[in-house]
Amino acid sequence: MAARPPVTDTRSRFERWLPHPWLTLMLVLLWMLLLNEFSVGGLLVGFVLAIVISRLTSQFWPERPPIKSYRKALSYLGLVAWDVVVANLQVTRLILFRPAARLDVRWVVLPLELRSPEAITVLAGTITMTPGTVSCDLSADGRSLLVHCLDAPDTEEAVRQMKDRYEARLKEIFP
Repeated sequence: MAARPPVTDTRSRFERWLPHPWLTLMLVLLWMLLLNEFSVGGLLVGFVLAIVISRLTSQFWPERPPIKSYRKALSYLGLVAWDVVVANLQVTRLILFRPAARLDVRWVVLPLELRSPEAITVLAGTITMTPGTVSCDLSADGRSLLVHCLDAPDTEEAVRQMKDRYEARLKEIFP
């Protein structure tokens, strides 16, 4: 029986300590927001927690998701933030001023052109974060997403809006 060659880690020292630097930075930021006040001690605890969490979970993240354009990704985040605010106002208006019997509650099947698991996850998360819609199920073949809409009088229009507004942009961000 032949001996197996030793496994060598080709990552740099920086990559071993911070396997996912963006995740680490986001965790520090989230920690500081949860503290609701700035202190050097809080920042240090945030960095320690973020480094430990990113290192402990790095085995679950075999590769970093490839992103074609960070500029477009930031633009997408701005668009989603805006849509969340607008949708909150629309849902508030629906709840306060329209009787439940007059809402056009529907299940919509959104056919997907996206193939990247990361892109599909971002799309499903975006739909769920936007008030009035919830992504509920991904088909077994990954080619369609089941979405519940609080008020969608026209199914085709709802699908077109989700595809044009979100999926088309995600196709430009993820390969």
